[in-house]
Amino acid sequence: MTPLRLDPANTLPVDGTAGTLIGRAWVPGKVAGPSPIVLRGEDVFDLSEHFATLSDLLESLTPLEQVRSLPGRRLCSLESLLDNSGCAPDPARPFLLPPADLQVIKAAGVTFAASMIERVIEEQAGGDAGKAESVRQIVRAAIGDNLRAIKPGSEAAARLKALLVEQGLWSQYLEVGIGPDAEVFTKSPVLAAVGSGSEIGIHPRSQWNNPEPEVVLAVNSRGQVLGATLGNDVNLRDFEGRSALLLGKAKDNNASCAIGPFIRLFDERFSLDDVRQCVVELRVEGRDGYRLEGTSSMQQISRDPLELVAQTIGANHQYPDGFLLFLGTLFAPTEDRDQPGGGFTHKLGDKVSIGSPLLGSLHNRVNHSSQASPWTFGLRALIGNLAARGLLNGRLAPAPAAELVGD
Repeated sequence: MTPLRLDPANTLPVDGTAGTLIGRAWVPGKVAGPSPIVLRGEDVFDLSEHFATLSDLLESLTPLEQVRSLPGRRLCSLESLLDNSGCAPDPARPFLLPPADLQVIKAAGVTFAASMIERVIEEQAGGDAGKAESVRQIVRAAIGDNLRAIKPGSEAAARLKALLVEQGLWSQYLEVGIGPDAEVFTKSPVLAAVGSGSEIGIHPRSQWNNPEPEVVLAVNSRGQVLGATLGNDVNLRDFEGRSALLLGKAKDNNASCAIGPFIRLFDERFSLDDVRQCVVELRVEGRDGYRLEGTSSMQQISRDPLELVAQTIGANHQYPDGFLLFLGTLFAPTEDRDQPGGGFTHKLGDKVSIGSPLLGSLHNRVNHSSQASPWTFGLRALIGNLAARGLLNGRLAPAPAAELVGD
């Protein structure tokens, strides 16, 4: 497949590097390995002399101040880094990695009313895309598609549940969509995500699947939200539609989690309120000339991002290395790609671009998960690599303790 070409114009936010953009890069040398980086103007700076991992940086008491005050080591130009990033980088030059290392990658599902209805339709259709349109008409006639006004866990939600149970239309997706407890699952193993320019993986047996463009929060072990990036929560609609117990196979395959291009830290130019106002844009371009565009507005989310964070971390569930949290998507494509009633599904070679003005753009190309680059660099490899580079030295210490008040 034709590699994707990354450059500052198709990657950076609308205000360029004016914000605080951090991430990870593979750094060549006597012992090559991954390092946390920060963008400054047109250049990329390696922060590994101060923080061995990106998690280590985000676990510090003042990440923003650390990033701004530490000199770091100039690695290369941003243009050079992006030009060498993607499916087949030159190992003798630095290249971009996904902005996550030791953090657990979590995802919140069914957080938007429109996509919630589509999950109910998947379930009723048993994962058969051919049955989806007829089921869609039945479900919408009974439920409607304007559930945004229903606050999850409220008395109004409980009354709606009682009505739908009586009609035989209650669903596990409605339970997490408007019930008191959010759906939060583990999207990907630690270190298994892919970054911008890489291939994303679709299980070869899947016949009905789609991208899920989402905002992703960067959260430390103390439950503090420090910044945001973009993600593609690649989803197999046929697998999950057959059974919710297949969620792991529907969501977690080789290269099925894309994150990037960089984490934008909260500062005087960017805050959680900007995340709440984000519009995420999606574009799919097929090798056959097919084109799909859509948007997902965070203003339509059913649960506030801080509520989702609180339902992820707390006295019952800790993340000592922090976590990244996908916030869900409004986007659930229903238009036909091929035959009438068949809906949308990916084809090999599709270029998927996910962007938001203040977060930049994430670009990937679709392949089968069995053909995408296999995941080989795990925790043992990382620890061994950091030791060989002399980057441990006791710096991977536990984060400062703090009381957690979430779930």
